[in-house]
Amino acid sequence: MPIKIPNNLPATQILESENIFVMDAERAYKQDIRPLRILILNLMPLKTVTETQLLRLLGNTSLQVEVDFIYTKSYMPAHTSEDYLTEFYGTFEDVKDNIYDGFIMTGAPVEQMEYEDVAYWEEVCQIMKWSETHAFSSFHICWGAQAGLYYHYNIPKYSIAPKIFGVYKHHLLVEHEKLFRGFDDEFYVPHSRHTEVRRSDIEKVPELTILAESDSRCGVYAVANLTKRQFFITGHAEYDPLTLKWEYERDIKAGIKVQIPCNYYPDDDPAREPVVKWRSVANLLFANWLNYYVYQETPYDLSKLNMVPGHWTNGIREIKIKESH
Repeated sequence: MPIKIPNNLPATQILESENIFVMDAERAYKQDIRPLRILILNLMPLKTVTETQLLRLLGNTSLQVEVDFIYTKSYMPAHTSEDYLTEFYGTFEDVKDNIYDGFIMTGAPVEQMEYEDVAYWEEVCQIMKWSETHAFSSFHICWGAQAGLYYHYNIPKYSIAPKIFGVYKHHLLVEHEKLFRGFDDEFYVPHSRHTEVRRSDIEKVPELTILAESDSRCGVYAVANLTKRQFFITGHAEYDPLTLKWEYERDIKAGIKVQIPCNYYPDDDPAREPVVKWRSVANLLFANWLNYYVYQETPYDLSKLNMVPGHWTNGIREIKIKESH
């Protein structure tokens, strides 16, 4: 099934060239299908790159998906024009009265700052608070995962040097978890970060479960509150084959001391083409989230969800949500 995206979004041509079925708003409205409604808070500076990465994965399922993008009004991104944001994005004010099947919060290049020093932190907190009652399931990526764990559960982050940078082997810690259905016993995921969350802190929170981790220095990979359908993913399964190469060459050009991405280039030779080991992981991860934690749980008519603060009621089950700080 297609993914519905804004008319004329630049990602459209790339997705169509990869035989991913995209549909503009005009055609989608003529279909008698209730698509899954997904809201993406895109905090990355290069908006079009992240859009394409996420839409590629959300569009690679049998489900019809309708996507809205928002940015933070309290901070104007330096690498994306105001005209582009006006045409393809909204702000929290534009969507705060909507109800979504799913909510995705991306990473951001601010991990070395204290959360409270980030220019848009208060607005991000407002959106995360809102997501508890207006999005049936939430999916936080990289800095978004760390920020979500900090806001919802007071889990701190720690600086780590050198930077965690490369493609790392992971394994599952739970059996028969739907988010990882179809995964191999060992799987690879890219990471690119200067900070980490620690197992010891997460294990102190009874509501949280560590789903997957790495024995290498990148540590915890996936954390969830399964009751609230909140997922916190510290890596970047959505990365393109050459994203780490671009980051490495960018830092070298800027005179930043950075190690060669781990387990990425054959024989650690940057002159050779990187080997992709995570493409199937990315597709399974997003497809499983959409299918098992979004599509199979939300009702056809989202307006029938009872949005009483602190509760989700979908006519099948009632789930208590702990008030966040």
